[in-house]
Amino acid sequence: MGRENVFKQITENESLHQDTNDNGVRILNLATSINLVVKSMMFPHRSLHKYTWNSPDGKTHNQIDHVLIDRRWHSSILDVRSFRGDDCDTDHYLVFAKVTERLAISIQTSQKFEVEGFNFGKLRDLEVWKQ
Repeated sequence: MGRENVFKQITENESLHQDTNDNGVRILNLATSINLVVKSMMFPHRSLHKYTWNSPDGKTHNQIDHVLIDRRWHSSILDVRSFRGDDCDTDHYLVFAKVTERLAISIQTSQKFEVEGFNFGKLRDLEVWKQ
């Protein structure tokens, strides 16, 4: 995915690449159709931390792994970057996302029921006590 202005609402301008290829257009169309945002391209990092794939010859690097999230929850992701040091026995780097959780507390109004209890004070009255 590239830095075209057409997709700026979905990707921002922090992509590693300038132009979007066919696979990038496909994922951006999918994201647009189901209201997703590509968060892995929204945070400014050095290019070294944007690479998610390394070619077998070690000379070509690409940003091909991404984090997508619903637009409603996009503010819960604080940062996305890749880590090169973790060896997962693959040519892909580990993509790491910092996520915050926001819980809403629902305040329920408690309903108060007035229950008529016993009025023991009336027992002091002799007439009531006899009844």
